[in-house]
Amino acid sequence: MRGLVTILFVILAWALPLHAVSRGDSLSVMFWNVENFFDYFNDDGGDSDAEFSPHGVRRWTKRRFYAKCNAIAKTILWTGEKYGRLPDLVGLAEIENGFVLRKLLSETALRKLDYGIIHYESPDHRGIDVALLYRRSEFESLSSRPVHVSGSMGGDSLKTRDILAAVLRRGGKEFGILVNHHPSKYGGGDSDWRRDAAIRQMQAVGDSLRGAGVSYVISMGDFNDTPENVRCGDLLNLALPLAAKGRGSIRYNGKWELIDMFMVNPEIGNRCRMDILEPPFLMVWDNTHPGFKPLRTYTGPRYNGGVSDHSPILLRFAECSQDSSLLYTKEGGSKGSRLQRKFYSRNY
Repeated sequence: MRGLVTILFVILAWALPLHAVSRGDSLSVMFWNVENFFDYFNDDGGDSDAEFSPHGVRRWTKRRFYAKCNAIAKTILWTGEKYGRLPDLVGLAEIENGFVLRKLLSETALRKLDYGIIHYESPDHRGIDVALLYRRSEFESLSSRPVHVSGSMGGDSLKTRDILAAVLRRGGKEFGILVNHHPSKYGGGDSDWRRDAAIRQMQAVGDSLRGAGVSYVISMGDFNDTPENVRCGDLLNLALPLAAKGRGSIRYNGKWELIDMFMVNPEIGNRCRMDILEPPFLMVWDNTHPGFKPLRTYTGPRYNGGVSDHSPILLRFAECSQDSSLLYTKEGGSKGSRLQRKFYSRNY
């Protein structure tokens, strides 16, 4: 049965570029924190390398590495089948280096497709970065750079992964894309200032892109906080309506939390919709707190064979659509105007 499933997804990889015909008035963007997507070498790169290697605590082997590559590729293809269009852009978090990205694109069913890579090494102490994959048949990469997030407070200094900023062109329009993985709350204490510093840096880059005339700004990522706490200037947080319905991308102690999200400039907010993806092969029953949860690669040192504790998220953008399923209205108030989105139940 497993062999049949693999064959079907290989066939899908051949078929999707024809089935998911490019439509100049639409766009599909995926983001996924793929949790510790490390290579299987011990290059003396610190604790993470020693842990994720064949002789490390995790027994991270070549076979397990490629199983994770295939599961990520399968998810991208599943998304294309479900929504009728492959993701044009794929933002990834917690990838170790360019090696894992190249193997993902060359050693799985994705090798039949035309994804290019934008990636920079960051100063993160665990050696994990963010990256962007883009369909070269859809986009021309104009420029990109890593944006370092730094700061200090009370003797606590911030040395974290960069924000990836890229400008791509499609059909005469420029898209400013930001891929984020903001500091976590791990370890407790006062860590809010770390995420505030990352948000300020993200807003500065977004403002710079818009000031330079970039038509569309899309910021995506794992923000390690819930939507009501993640505000970035006038960028619209598309995760707010989902969070209000109790939806989430990560499940902790039986409770869903939405910490992965998309933000867009207000001019395109009424043409965007965010979804949380839950492919059945990425989910597992939670015996401790009944319900399904994302299947991780490891639980502690135990190998599970999954991908991540995060569910992927998807942004669908209809450039020329006036679809009433996604609307926001501008309402005045005593302290100025605010943006209020109204999401309707029917899909588009």
